[in-house]
Amino acid sequence: MQTTRLGQTGLKVSRICLGTMTYGSPAWRDWVLDEAASRPFLKRAVEAGITFFDTADMYSQGASEEVVGRALRDFADKRESYVLATKVFFPVDGRHGGLSRKHILHAIDDSLRRLGTDYVDLYQIHRFDNDTPIEETVAALDEVVRSGKARYIGASSMHAWQFAKFLAVAERMGMRKFVSMQNFYNLVYREEEREMLPLCRDAGIGVIPWSPLARGFLGRSHAHARDLQSTRARSDKVLDMEFSDADVEILRRVEEMAGKHGRSNAQIAIAWMLHKGVTAPIVGASKMQHLEDAIAATEIALTEAEIAYLEAPYQPKAVAGNLR
Repeated sequence: MQTTRLGQTGLKVSRICLGTMTYGSPAWRDWVLDEAASRPFLKRAVEAGITFFDTADMYSQGASEEVVGRALRDFADKRESYVLATKVFFPVDGRHGGLSRKHILHAIDDSLRRLGTDYVDLYQIHRFDNDTPIEETVAALDEVVRSGKARYIGASSMHAWQFAKFLAVAERMGMRKFVSMQNFYNLVYREEEREMLPLCRDAGIGVIPWSPLARGFLGRSHAHARDLQSTRARSDKVLDMEFSDADVEILRRVEEMAGKHGRSNAQIAIAWMLHKGVTAPIVGASKMQHLEDAIAATEIALTEAEIAYLEAPYQPKAVAGNLR
């Protein structure tokens, strides 16, 4: 598994990040795997050379962090051998959420306890908080890093202007800089190319997109693109996006390209993303083939002509990704 730097840091991460929203407790969402069913995925990821793992305190209301922490302690050689990321914003166990100093300092301690570690490598704000001054959030995150509880800080799923304010405030205050952006980006949702991705390139921010397959859409056959959605798609409405005729044509081209290369649709869609200057797509896996597809995608070389062919049908969309 290839590795790369996260933004302009010295932190090396694998080209694939395993997202762990799928692992935890099915009592939270019916598509979530319990601990026994989750562990083989984390074990296989470690064996394949994946060193980057992303979770959040709100996934399965904390159970995901517990499952991930135990598995990595059991399967990884040592704590320094992997990069562990979690997120803060949403309420857990009915408590107040947001990005206040009170919530952040409480939430990091809870996350570390559940993960069974002294620190996380990347601590991310999960959403933008309209109710808390940015200065308060930036100062609290800086304190988390200075206390040794996190090595770096990042952000997720917000408008480019909101992230630009965070970057500017942190610089003005002389506080810890954000090093990553976790955003919604894939072949059928490329609105991030307008502002967020140029901002990240200019600021040297690592990009770790979530949902590279658009909740599985890019992994299915175009002939069944509008068929009944998966269990997850029916209950997980975070995309807030309908699929258009243009999207179906993109999927058809993905399928055509997969046939040409002797690969799966998912492998081609993830390979496209790996050619777009991102650090590491965050891939979820509820079936072992999902994980194997992501691993295999790192070995696929697409030409500029092939990339242009896949992208050509795209039509602009309304902003999606559950932004605030």
